Amino acid sequence: MTDKSPVLLTTERLHLMLLPPDSAERVLAYHVANKDHLGPVSPARPATFFSNAYWRTRLAQDREDFRYDVSLRVFILPKGQPLALAPVIGNATLAHIRRGPLQAADLGYGLDHRHEGKGLMTEALRAFCDFAFGAMGLHRLQANHLPENLRSAAVLRRLGFIPEGYARDFLLINGKWRDHVLTSLVAPPEPGIRGGP
Repeated sequence: MTDKSPVLLTTERLHLMLLPPDSAERVLAYHVANKDHLGPVSPARPATFFSNAYWRTRLAQDREDFRYDVSLRVFILPKGQPLALAPVIGNATLAHIRRGPLQAADLGYGLDHRHEGKGLMTEALRAFCDFAFGAMGLHRLQANHLPENLRSAAVLRRLGFIPEGYARDFLLINGKWRDHVLTSLVAPPEPGIRGGP
């Protein structure tokens, strides 16, 4: 990698980082390997999504989006290999960052199908949510999942996300409007600040 990541989080088994454009090939490999796994639960993708050119541009844009406090997209890498060589095994995103009285963002994530069932997503998202509430100063994270996506529901439950509702025809996926379960997690209260009435 040619430059230092402005975001690098480390857990027991993982690194989460904002990758530079020269990591496009690794990110593309992750998406190609998980096309059938993540495609059915993802919104429509651009025609050029599965190309190095798309990901070089997208990774450059991700850095700008973080710089301007619009969103943060990190990729998950296994520890034990040099950062410049480690494969991408997942991703996590804070999208639609809203400041002012809201201080909220939408959480999205995905994990390579070959790494499921090991607690890696929970480990990664715990660090990511801590960063969102700490360094980024956010107050509320929202995460939505398809009703049948029991793995995702279990991850969110382990992290303390609370179901808040059920949205009909919430997101267009594979040409069909799909219902979603709505959940949220709020930052731990700061000393001296009371929440509620």
